Amino acid sequence: MAQNKIQVGVLGATGSVGQKFIALLADHPWFEVKEVAASERSAGKKYKDAVNWILSSPLPESIGNLTVKQCEPNLNCTLAFSGLDSSIAGEVETKFAEAGYYVVSNSKNHRMDNDVPLLIPEINADHLDIIKNQNHKGCIITNPNCSTIGLVLALKPLADKFGLEAVNVVTLQALSGAGYPGISSLDIIDNVIPYISGEEEKMQSEPLKILGNFNGNTIDNIDLKISAQCNRVGAVDGHLECVQVKLKTKASIEDIKKAWDEFSGEPQKLNLPSAPRKTLHYFDDPKYPQPRIHRNIENGMGVAIGRLRPDTLLDYKFVVLSHNTVRGAAGGAILCAELLKEKGFINKETLYETEANN
Repeated sequence: MAQNKIQVGVLGATGSVGQKFIALLADHPWFEVKEVAASERSAGKKYKDAVNWILSSPLPESIGNLTVKQCEPNLNCTLAFSGLDSSIAGEVETKFAEAGYYVVSNSKNHRMDNDVPLLIPEINADHLDIIKNQNHKGCIITNPNCSTIGLVLALKPLADKFGLEAVNVVTLQALSGAGYPGISSLDIIDNVIPYISGEEEKMQSEPLKILGNFNGNTIDNIDLKISAQCNRVGAVDGHLECVQVKLKTKASIEDIKKAWDEFSGEPQKLNLPSAPRKTLHYFDDPKYPQPRIHRNIENGMGVAIGRLRPDTLLDYKFVVLSHNTVRGAAGGAILCAELLKEKGFINKETLYETEANN
C-alpha cells in the first residue's frame, strides 16, 4: 500500500457513478481506494467479478482484486464516497456518518437537509462550516445535481458582480446521466425525451441553497426565481444548457465575459489536485460549445460557455456545457473531499495509513 494516502471507500461501487469514482481515484495523489461496497448480490465477490465495467479506461488491477463488501459501516477507511441509488442512499449514508465516517455523496437524499452543505467548492466553500451542526461522529457532504453544477458555476460570477433576478434554463442532457443501462436505444434514437423525473425541481431549488449566504448557523437561500425545462438527448456525455438571465444592475457583454474570465475560487487558491486551472472557458465561435468537442475541457472539470447575446425577454442569453459524470458527479464529489481535507475538517489522527495497516 502507498504511504501517506487517505484510505477511502466507494459505496455503490459497481454502479456507473461508483465506477467513475474508482477511475478518477485510481492515481489520486491524496486518496487510495481501500474498500468497495455494493449490494448483497455483489458482496463477497472480487470487484472485477462483480462489476460490469463500462468505462473506456481499464479497471485498475489493485481495485479489481478487492473483495466487495456490503454497505455497512464496518469498512476499513475514514472517507466514503457515495454513488448509491437514492432508494437506499439516505439511510445508508446516515448510518455511516453516525459511525464516524466522512461521507461525500453524489445522491440527492441529504442535499436539502438544513445542516448538510450542498457544495460546489469554487462557489460556497464557506458552507462547509455547517457540518459542525451535524449530530454525527462523522459528517455528510453532498454534491449537487449534475445539471445544477454547470448552471450555477456560470451564474455565480453574474450573481456576485451584477446580481440576479431571474433565470430560465432549458437543458439537453446526456444519456450517461440516466445511469447504466439507462434509456433504451429505441426510445432515444431519432428522438428527444422532454422529461427527466425530478430534474426540473432540483434545478429550481438547489441553486438557491448553493448561492445562499451562510450566516454562521444556517444557510439563507438567495432570493432568485428559476424556471427549468429538462430534456434527454442522444449525446453520451455532456449536459448542454440554454440559459436566460435577468440582472439586477446593467452590464455589457464585455462586462459579463470579463466576470467569467476572472472567476476563481478556493480550489484554485489551494491548488487542489482535481481543481481545474481555470473553471470557466468562454468561446466566441457561435457554434460552440459542443458536447463532443468541449466536455473534457480541464479533464472534465471545467465548464464551457458560449453564444452570449442580448435577450428580447430577459437581459442576456448564453449556452453552458459541463461534463455530467466528471464535474457533475464523481469528479465534483472528489473535489469536495479535497477541500474537506485541506480545510482541516477531517481528524488527522485517523486519516493516514500506518505501518501496522500495511
